[in-house]
Amino acid sequence: MSEEVLAAIAGVLLLCQGAALPILLSRLIKGAVRRPPLTPNTATADRSFAGSVSIVVPTLNEVDRIAPCLQGLRLQGDVLGEILIVDSNSQDGTRELVKEAAETDSRLKLVTDDPLPAGWVGRPWALNYGFLASSPASEWILGIDADTEPQPGLVASLVAAAVEEGYDLLSLSPQFILNYPGEWWLQPALLMTLLYRFDSSGVRVQSPDRVMANGQCFLCRRSVLVAMDGYTSAAASFCDDVTLARNAARQGFKVGFLDGAKVIRVRMYAGMAETWREWGRSLDLKDATTPAQLWSDVALLVLVQGLPIPLTIAFGGWGWQDTSLTVQLAIGLNLCLVVIRFGLLLAIYPSYYRGGEASLQENRFSLAALLFWLSPLADPLAAFRILLSATQTPKQWRGRVY
Repeated sequence: MSEEVLAAIAGVLLLCQGAALPILLSRLIKGAVRRPPLTPNTATADRSFAGSVSIVVPTLNEVDRIAPCLQGLRLQGDVLGEILIVDSNSQDGTRELVKEAAETDSRLKLVTDDPLPAGWVGRPWALNYGFLASSPASEWILGIDADTEPQPGLVASLVAAAVEEGYDLLSLSPQFILNYPGEWWLQPALLMTLLYRFDSSGVRVQSPDRVMANGQCFLCRRSVLVAMDGYTSAAASFCDDVTLARNAARQGFKVGFLDGAKVIRVRMYAGMAETWREWGRSLDLKDATTPAQLWSDVALLVLVQGLPIPLTIAFGGWGWQDTSLTVQLAIGLNLCLVVIRFGLLLAIYPSYYRGGEASLQENRFSLAALLFWLSPLADPLAAFRILLSATQTPKQWRGRVY
């Protein structure tokens, strides 16, 4: 490649990446003034909140994952009025496990939802079914995923934060449980695609079209769901949490997204391949996003996350002193982006649980921990995964074919 061609390519990249960098920095800088992470509220809850929360847990063949969730929910105290397990006729023993747990906690109830109607995705259908079956006396509906591990004090701290901040809908980012080396390498890179596109958890003021939410722990006022006809506005969405939150924000309801790493954990997927396949296909959020916003976000990811490391290596191979000023500026910009990316590892480090399998997690110098610090090397794959997902429509989800 001639020096003239290299300089032309560098000039185009410098222009595009230079325009993307301020957008990225404007989002990242908000994290410095965000609300601190939620802390467990294990003290005696305010009696005015007693019994005010109905929890809805959608399930379909979750026998291998739901036990920690049930155990955590049963320790939530007086604020919790009922726990509705809305099951879609599981065949793996999930129902029997729930029935056994219900024998020692009267708040726990097994509900079987009706067959999935046309136009609905399974998760929002189960959540809507649970909302309709919940006690009218509950002020709040809390959707919880079966693969989560609620920590003591979660629900009380969540309700207290919602009341304090005046939120109508409030969801939490969790602490992730990873077990295998491939997960530790790929999952942080996929998580970073969200941090690059949207404000971090705890940022109070967000545009309705940029609101983030997490259905793994999603609290909503009953009155809001009544006004919005339940989950119907997100019926066909594979990212129903974000779709519902943005629809609510557009209607004037106040939506919050806070850091819940100290109050809820989640073991989402087992292994690198499942993480790539299952999580990667929903991270584009196209069901809650306009095409223009979707593709501008994809372009941003490619420019500031997917390309910096490969370009730094490629441009660096030509030699710093033997290239034009344009190429040198492009190298400098990409080095800056690489430094930012590695620095953000310190910001997301608390979002990962390090008390699991001794062989991988108890020693911070283990292979798994090392791969976390090397996860920026997976950024080109993560950006490609979002690009790939943006061009596809899911055909299967959580055991269902659509």
